[in-house]
Amino acid sequence: MTIQSLHKRKSDLANSNKQLEILSNSIFENGSLPKFKDKIAETNKFPLKAKKLEILQINVGYMCNQVCKHCHVDAGPDRKEIMTRETMQQCLDVIKSTSAHTLDITGGAPEMNPNFKWFVEEAAKAGIKDFIVRSNLTIIKAHKKYYDLPLFFKAFNIHVVSSMPHWTKGKTDKQRGDGVFDKSIKALQELNAIGYGMPNSNLKLDLVYNPSGAFLPGDQMAMEKDFKKALNDDFNIQFHNLFAITNLPISRFLDYLIASENYEDYMYSLVEAYNPEAVNNVMCTNTLSVSWNGYLYDCDFNQMLGLPVTSKVKHISEYNDALLENRHIAISQHCYGCTAGAGSSCQGVVT
Repeated sequence: MTIQSLHKRKSDLANSNKQLEILSNSIFENGSLPKFKDKIAETNKFPLKAKKLEILQINVGYMCNQVCKHCHVDAGPDRKEIMTRETMQQCLDVIKSTSAHTLDITGGAPEMNPNFKWFVEEAAKAGIKDFIVRSNLTIIKAHKKYYDLPLFFKAFNIHVVSSMPHWTKGKTDKQRGDGVFDKSIKALQELNAIGYGMPNSNLKLDLVYNPSGAFLPGDQMAMEKDFKKALNDDFNIQFHNLFAITNLPISRFLDYLIASENYEDYMYSLVEAYNPEAVNNVMCTNTLSVSWNGYLYDCDFNQMLGLPVTSKVKHISEYNDALLENRHIAISQHCYGCTAGAGSSCQGVVT
């Protein structure tokens, strides 16, 4: 990444955050809607505190072979931010000493990091038993150097979690780009062929649904049944679970809300759907998010908004269990997205 493009990225992020701040102030500061901290205080949940660390979610880079319309990471082929092997080693050092049992590797397309396989291999040596890789599926068909990914996933019993907006080509390609649906279907068939997603298989294959517009996802169980029937009937594809994730007003989805003049209505919808029960299980309480350059966040949404952990420990190289446990979670109005309806996390609904 050139100095000019890096400055532009920082400028775009700053402008987006400033825009979000202005929009939020217009409906939260003037009293039209309660702030998130005030809402959770009504049920004695403020301040929201971290619990024992269970999941280390590591973003190994923003580079991706796709440019999805809903992407809160603003990932794409032009992104050059990639986690170095040095930072990965610092993460490995933490893995050896922490209580985290799950390594959740994300991106961008995490497989595009040149040290991706090395990192998985070393993490396994360090004691990680449960791996999650958030693969976009099409990376498997993108280039011959990625063709062996299904077998690599199987070798380490990696839990594959992949975005699939719909079981039809039109709706999927509209959100994720032309040709994505066909490549995704072929990738899913390849994964099925080696045991992923099959009944009673321990090779976990889950799909993720994000709404395509300014609305909340429907009932997760009902959608899962529809997805399973359609993909099995049309393509003989099977998978284990469907995760329904609420879109948060960040990055490209925020741009969409602004352009379509839906921001206020969407925020009202999130606040009206607030579920106090969802607060108990939000992912930020047992997960620590690590950015591509090693900085620590309570979740990857905060990472995109530049809201670091409130602890004195800010970087993975300074990791300290005692200082990070029971820390106050950094929150703002976007957190309504994780507590609306049945709640939302990287593992789907939380209630």
